[in-house]
Amino acid sequence: MKIQESAENYLETILVLSLDKPYVRSIDIANELGFSKPSVSVAMKNLRNSGHIRVDENGHITLAPPGKKIAEMIYERHRILSQWLESLGVSRETASEDACRIEHVISEESFAAIKDHLKQTSV
Repeated sequence: MKIQESAENYLETILVLSLDKPYVRSIDIANELGFSKPSVSVAMKNLRNSGHIRVDENGHITLAPPGKKIAEMIYERHRILSQWLESLGVSRETASEDACRIEHVISEESFAAIKDHLKQTSV
């Protein structure tokens, strides 16, 4: 199921925050992305209704299996595209910003080729 780029960004953010925090709340997402709490609340409601996240009685957000799959895919693309751009001489900050845009539109074929190229040149 294809979801919007903004939803992919929210899912990736939940994944990244969960790597460093024992739990993720809407306020954590708002602070990380620089969005208003009401905007994040609406997005979380939509992601909960679509089955991508779960929210417990304490407001702790976790990724449901479909959301986790998307988040891991987007996060992998982000890391690899950032690494690739940096290897081409792009600054870390610019590489990360560009990867954030590219990760949503790159084809699986092109991404696989970049990933394979990086594996071959890292050896």
